[in-house]
Amino acid sequence: MIRFILICITVVGYLILSIPLLIIEWIIGKFNPHAKDISSLRIIQTVFRFILWLTGVKVTVIGEENVPKDQPVLYIGNHRSFFDILLTYTRCPGLTGYIAKAEMEKIPLLSNWMRYLHCLFLDRKDIKKGLQTIKEGIEKIKSGISICIFPEGTRNRSESDLELMEFHEGSFKLATRTGCPIIPIALNNTVSIFEKQFPKIRKTHVVIEYCKPIYPAELSKEDKKFIGKYTQNIILEALKKNESLV
Repeated sequence: MIRFILICITVVGYLILSIPLLIIEWIIGKFNPHAKDISSLRIIQTVFRFILWLTGVKVTVIGEENVPKDQPVLYIGNHRSFFDILLTYTRCPGLTGYIAKAEMEKIPLLSNWMRYLHCLFLDRKDIKKGLQTIKEGIEKIKSGISICIFPEGTRNRSESDLELMEFHEGSFKLATRTGCPIIPIALNNTVSIFEKQFPKIRKTHVVIEYCKPIYPAELSKEDKKFIGKYTQNIILEALKKNESLV
């Protein structure tokens, strides 16, 4: 419970104490938007690294060289833990926005930082609003900002990492409409950090694999039509391969 309490204090404390920082970042953005984007990215990455240090998690990373550094990408990952976001965001080489559920937009201060980081809020109950969010994501990628989405739509509460839920095909329009590469991310054992023994946070070992990029234009007509299933199979194979490492 000590780790859980320390992390709660860190998160709440940072959000409150960062109010002046939000104002400073806003002012910087008025004169130099790119500088503000980069500083916001590095600030949150530092905070996330500190939180992960508090958890005591050991991370093995495979295939990070597969992530292009010279263009925006669409990150696609399986989703089992709240910590999936921290684990992946700390490794983003450039500006990256996440697709989050619409409910998070109502959380003060947190939602402010999320907007600074180019995150988008997806209303899964409203198809029209959902399509608008996808369009906004497409524009983000066209402007050079990567997007990360967990296409299962919510945290997977299955017993095994290998029991993936359906990947929503609409998520992949961000790649098919822009031509950007898809980077499949396989996350093994992240559920053991917190959710498996809620509310305790346990020191554990997780594996993150960045699979080879998928270029939609190079896929067959059939694979492109069911690109969600195609990507899911790649992630599943990586999860099976890495299961013995945790």
